[in-house]
Formats: sequence, C-alpha cells, structure tokens
Amino acid sequence: MKRFWKEAGASPVEGGWQVMLDGRPLKTQGKRQQVVPSEALARALAQEWADQGEEIDPAGFVLRDMADYAIDVIAQDRAETVRALLAYGETDTLCYRAEPGEALARRQDAVWEPLLKEAEGLWDLRFERVSGIMHHPQPPETLERLRAVLEAQDDFTLAALRSLSGISASLTIALLAADGAHAIDALWQASELEELYQAELWGADAEAEARQGKRLRDFEAAVRFAGLVRG
Repeated sequence: MKRFWKEAGASPVEGGWQVMLDGRPLKTQGKRQQVVPSEALARALAQEWADQGEEIDPAGFVLRDMADYAIDVIAQDRAETVRALLAYGETDTLCYRAEPGEALARRQDAVWEPLLKEAEGLWDLRFERVSGIMHHPQPPETLERLRAVLEAQDDFTLAALRSLSGISASLTIALLAADGAHAIDALWQASELEELYQAELWGADAEAEARQGKRLRDFEAAVRFAGLVRG
C-alpha cells in the first residue's frame, strides 16, 4: 500500500490522546477510535506513521499493533486476557529448576531466586519451587493474588504484559519488566538463562541466535510500550 498522508501528529481528545493523519483522527485496525492514555504513547505512535516511506511496511507498526490489541481485543474481554496471563503465573518458568546440585540449578537459583523473592514481597504471595519439568500447581491463594495484580492493570499495560509473558514464559518477569523499575538487560538475561546455558555448553547456533534476536527486539518493544503508557 502507498503512503496516503503527509503529516502525522498527536492531539488531546476526550479520554486521552489520538494520532492525527493530516488532521484526521486515526482508528484501530478494528475500526474503533484509537484513543490512548498518554501523550508520550500517542506521539510515539505518530512517529511510527511519520517514519514510513512511500510504501507502507506493516512491520514498522509494532507499537500500533499493541495499542490496537488493547482497544480491539483486551477492552472487549478483559477477563479472558487476565485468564490467559494467569496461566503464565501458574507455570512460571522461574519456578521450575533443574535437579539440586546440577550446575544449571545453581545458576537458576542465583539468577531466578532473587526475582521470585522480590515478587513475593511486592505482591504478598508465595510461589512453589519445583525441581524438574513435571507440572506442580501453585497455591490457590497465590493465583488469586496474581489475579488481583493483573486486574489492577489498565488495558494497555495488559497488552504489554501479554507480549512479555509470551516471550519469557514468566508472568513474574513480565510484571517486573513492565513496572519500569528494573534493569531490562538483567530481566532479559534471566528469561533466556536456559538457552544461554545450552549455548555455552554446545556452542551457538545461527538460527537460534536469529530467533533470540527477534525475541529480544519484541521484549524491548513491549517494555517501551509499557513505559509510554505510563507517560
């Protein structure tokens, strides 16, 4: 598709901010008004449009896709989004460790345990740690606390958490990454701990590195989106 606008900007509207293309308000891909909660996010969305060339590249709309998902999908059924995110808490990667005494288990304990303990303190809950890959349910009260944490989030932050949880397979990492108070590099390294450990043992694989690079870009984009939501 050819570029059909000259100027992209952002303007305050009822309920938030909206991207304007040549002065006309933008709609989501689902044909709803694309009203976002912060000026910072609206201007970043406008920049995605401004950065397009004469031929539109859909891959250049990473932030728009998350904003549209928040409006077109999450806002229409928040309960389903919370349910899907809660599943990452039920099977959080950080809770599943190698057998005690193994080198991988020692590294997992060193990197993952501080994150879990911080989360337990922040949200007043307790995670069950598991040795091995067999599923072990988390306490019902833990899942209820996590549900309350998720239900307190706005639709746009939930969109960021959806991406972050899917990439890291960890609701803990997703929530810590989205709050803006943690070193993103450290959280990314924690999410990739097992892959990095295997690469150290057996060597790097070009295809695996390419996939990892794509995950990192998506992880960083979701963290940025969450920060823009906060403004």
